[in-house]
Amino acid sequence: QVQLMESGGGLVQPGGSLKLSCAASGSIVSINDMGWYRQAPEKQRELVALITTDGSTNYADSVKGRFTISRDNAKNTVLLQMNSLKPEDTAVYYCNANGQRSVGWYKTPFDSWGQGTQVTVSS
Repeated sequence: QVQLMESGGGLVQPGGSLKLSCAASGSIVSINDMGWYRQAPEKQRELVALITTDGSTNYADSVKGRFTISRDNAKNTVLLQMNSLKPEDTAVYYCNANGQRSVGWYKTPFDSWGQGTQVTVSS
């Protein structure tokens, strides 16, 4: 099993900043992509930002120039720095990671999600 633990959500005023952190733990052999998704009330979950093993990134158009994703491969962590936050950024933010985990002598793919952390942008 691979577990993802998020932290850093909260309440912030419009224009403010928050930093989300996600740490992966368990029988990890390797991690490929790590990413952040969000889900607002009555909306579908959407990709916010993605980062590959070699550091390539992909952002939703709505957050480009405001959010920055980064990762520490040695610590199996991914960060999301969110600046210039807007009320429409309000959502539950989920961390995701995929890769290979060990099961005894074998390796098998995993695709894991965190439990989610609430981000609320409001005055």
